[in-house]
Amino acid sequence: MVRAAQTMQAAFVRELGGAEKIEVGRLPVPDAGPTDLLVRMEASAVNHVDLFVRSGAYQTKTPFPFVIGRDLVGTVEATGPGVVGFSPGDRVWTNSLGHAGRQGAFSEYAVVGADRLYTLPDGVDPSDAAPVLHATATAHIGLVREAALQPGETVFIAGGGGAVGSATIQLARAMGAHVVTSASADDGEWCRSLGADVTLDYRDPDLAVKIGHAAPAGVDVWWDNSGHHDFEVTLPLLRQGARVIMMAGMAAAPILPVGALYTRDAKLCGFAISNASVSDLAGAARVINSLLAEGGLVSRVGATFRLADAAKAHEALESGDVRGRVLVVP
Repeated sequence: MVRAAQTMQAAFVRELGGAEKIEVGRLPVPDAGPTDLLVRMEASAVNHVDLFVRSGAYQTKTPFPFVIGRDLVGTVEATGPGVVGFSPGDRVWTNSLGHAGRQGAFSEYAVVGADRLYTLPDGVDPSDAAPVLHATATAHIGLVREAALQPGETVFIAGGGGAVGSATIQLARAMGAHVVTSASADDGEWCRSLGADVTLDYRDPDLAVKIGHAAPAGVDVWWDNSGHHDFEVTLPLLRQGARVIMMAGMAAAPILPVGALYTRDAKLCGFAISNASVSDLAGAARVINSLLAEGGLVSRVGATFRLADAAKAHEALESGDVRGRVLVVP
């Protein structure tokens, strides 16, 4: 068993702020509690919520020094006495570290509660799994818990080329939906490869008209990853009983035509995956593992950084210049 007296390399902050606040150094290897496991990290990824937590834009408990990072794929090193179902050497993953007082994933070792840890399917490479975990869980909670998506319904996904958009295309397709998405022209082929039935250029001045043509009966689930939430355009394109998913745009203050909303029996559904329950995450994990095992869940990796370059990894995502996920490995 790895003892807490030993140290490990970790990326952490002593105060909230910009990426320049990230330090990489030695910290004690944490002790696993009675229902925790100590996991050796093999791959992680940078999510936008990681930037929000590090900067202080998303307020949550961050005990300093605070190890950053949300997702982790690795190997069980040790288990607490109350843990069942896991053994040292098991390949595992989690996607809910670095929040609500839980230390993060950007370290050689991390403590994970048994209720937030899942077995990695055989044959799945950690570098393939890490980039899809957070985004696909987000997609699952939005489509299943919030939207209650049904087979045959039409989903419109604004921003299909991004991490969450890509995951939402794949999951909606797997659930039997008709998928329409908008993306940059450069991302059109990528979105089609994921299963989008119709891919539109988000810069097209006639985008709303073309969405209407692609969904002549109306859109059942509208998912906007851009955070702009132009309801004056959105609402007339909705089918009766539609659901609008809002999980981006922290500073957005859009105009809401209330009449156009309630006369369609439509719902605005907002959520943050950081607030997801253990049950929510476990339900998403079952679907994620099934898709991973079948090879039906993919992601683009735009850049890979070593743990020692954690600040550069954050800067890369923040810049918006990387097309694809930002992967971090030891």
